[in-house]
Amino acid sequence: MKDYSTDLIRNVVLLAHGSAGKTTLTEAMLYDTGATNRLGRVEEGNTVSDYDDEEIRRRISLNLSLIPCEFKGHKINVLDTPGYTDFVGEVRSAVRVADAAVVLVDSVGGVEVGTELVWGYADEYGLPRLVVISKMDRENANFHRTLDNLRSAFPGHFVPLQLPIGEQSSFSGVVDLITRKARRGAKGDVADVPGDMAEAVEEARIQVVEAAAEGDDELIMKYLEGEELSFEEIQRGLKAAIRIGKVVPVLCLAAGANQGVVPLMEAILDYLPSPIEVGPVVATNPASGEEEQLEPTDQAPLAALVYKTMADPYVGKLSFFRVYSGVMSSDSRVWNIRRNAEERIGQIYVMRGKEQIPVPQLHAGDLGAVAKMAETNTGDTLCGRAHPLVLAPPTYPAPLFSVAVEPKTKADSTKMGATLTRLAEEDPTLRWHLEPSTNQLILEGMGDQHIDVAIRKAEGKFGVGLLTSEPKVPYRETITKTYATMYRHKKQTGGAGQFAEVHMRLEPRERGAGYEFVSEVVGGAISSNFLPSIDKGVRGVMEQGVIAGYPVVDVRAVVFDGKMHEVDSKPIAFEIAGREVFKLAFQNAGPVLLEPIMNVKVTVPEAYMGDVLSDLNSRRARVQGMDQQGGKSIVTAQVPLAEMRRYATDLRSLTQGHGVYTMELSHYEQVPAHLAETIIANSKREKEEEKA
Repeated sequence: MKDYSTDLIRNVVLLAHGSAGKTTLTEAMLYDTGATNRLGRVEEGNTVSDYDDEEIRRRISLNLSLIPCEFKGHKINVLDTPGYTDFVGEVRSAVRVADAAVVLVDSVGGVEVGTELVWGYADEYGLPRLVVISKMDRENANFHRTLDNLRSAFPGHFVPLQLPIGEQSSFSGVVDLITRKARRGAKGDVADVPGDMAEAVEEARIQVVEAAAEGDDELIMKYLEGEELSFEEIQRGLKAAIRIGKVVPVLCLAAGANQGVVPLMEAILDYLPSPIEVGPVVATNPASGEEEQLEPTDQAPLAALVYKTMADPYVGKLSFFRVYSGVMSSDSRVWNIRRNAEERIGQIYVMRGKEQIPVPQLHAGDLGAVAKMAETNTGDTLCGRAHPLVLAPPTYPAPLFSVAVEPKTKADSTKMGATLTRLAEEDPTLRWHLEPSTNQLILEGMGDQHIDVAIRKAEGKFGVGLLTSEPKVPYRETITKTYATMYRHKKQTGGAGQFAEVHMRLEPRERGAGYEFVSEVVGGAISSNFLPSIDKGVRGVMEQGVIAGYPVVDVRAVVFDGKMHEVDSKPIAFEIAGREVFKLAFQNAGPVLLEPIMNVKVTVPEAYMGDVLSDLNSRRARVQGMDQQGGKSIVTAQVPLAEMRRYATDLRSLTQGHGVYTMELSHYEQVPAHLAETIIANSKREKEEEKA
């Protein structure tokens, strides 16, 4: 692959709802630029972009793929992203390192829930964008209906730069409104405009010229004075208007039939910015704490952001990065400031799907990958040791769906932790932890499909079999009133015995205050040397729970009296006495179960508001507020975690995929008595079954 300077690079992310044709479009771009000699098809599982076994099996994109296309002396780095909402982490990684977006909208389905989500991500990063109405050769395809749909769904000035020649089975190309020329066939051959379209073309062209004029003060004056704008002036004005989001150009194509693909690539070069045109990025100098403006030039200090990590059982870890400034060279050394470690850069690759193309260096603005970096993970910045810099990492949503996992076999058990860690390195929206209150290993992700793919990947890629189950709710135990009692531990054997007597008072503390151990012993009734043993005994019980096997929280244990024996009193005796007196006091101090309460924010179209509220009420929710934003209803509520464990799936079903939500822990509060009884009874039954 050639060496491309910064001005010849375009970094473009393909965004869309699932099955809008992103992967098919990348295949056509590769074919039309000579990188492949056949058009791969998703249905046949032979595309460059979807090479993972699970992607081939499911026939959908699950991972972000980098597809560089060499076209007219330029390099278009295409970031092909998944459309299914469970794999949002991959989309957010791609949007973070792109300079512009190409948003595909199905000519039949129009704007769908996934379109709205990715549009929001592009807005978040201020990406200029083109909209492509795809699959124009489908039955019921309708360009103007989809255009109207776009205009009603999103703010902005949508301006068609093309009109389709025919629709559905008769779609045979596009008319370029600026040049007034038809573009037909796989190569975008130039032809005359069909006679029956001449009037529509002239009418639509006026909108394009007006939009171009509005992008440049000089051009608007010229246009208002009635002068004709040249081809170059129209392009210049459009590019300026697109760059600031004033205009969103609309194109159309049928990538499967390879119609309209070459004109799209020309539009990407003509209207979307190179890294130089995007301008400097902001980085933080950790040494001074000050922000620096990094120019996207080879002469600037090195700053590269790792936006994706891929764990390969054979190659090892593969780190995908974007060079924001400076030059990244093969066989060099860089500094990872977050890890405070030097990394050796071996061979740098340009990735094309799974193909690794070795290159000696990458210039500012380019995207590449390197294998086997020991310390570096997604979100880290690579820089020069003499000039440390930190770039803002991609941001990822908190997980919404969780399962408990356990190994299928003993052999799987030894590799399970390492495998889950590698999966989480690959995908920052996957997380895992051991929940001490339930002693379960919890794997969290964005939805059931997301978790299912991770489990299959663990087995297929790393040879680790995992079983999943619904996770137990991490309840807590506490008390509601003060109670004092005593316990005497006395054990006489043939030799020295054991003796300890402890008088203890338990007091409830405020929620979240934690555990406190206090001694009020006076007159030396218990030696201070034995107090840590009593504390140890109490802590042991608190970990295991008293009434239902869940950790105890928010109590004050006060030792106020006791007795000891000169010979028989030992630390172990006071540890046992501390444990038993705590149990006695706890059971008589109004013990209750606490459950985690989550802050939940649900965003849905107005039409689904009633169903969502009704469903939340059935989940013991306390609605905190309702709001309207951008034509959507937003409900904020506090809901027990026990009622939210399958909400990702339920909400999708309830709103036909249009509802999204976020969830985070707020606090713990008391479980209603009737529910607590059932939980305690179930816990006792499980313990009895374990013993049996």
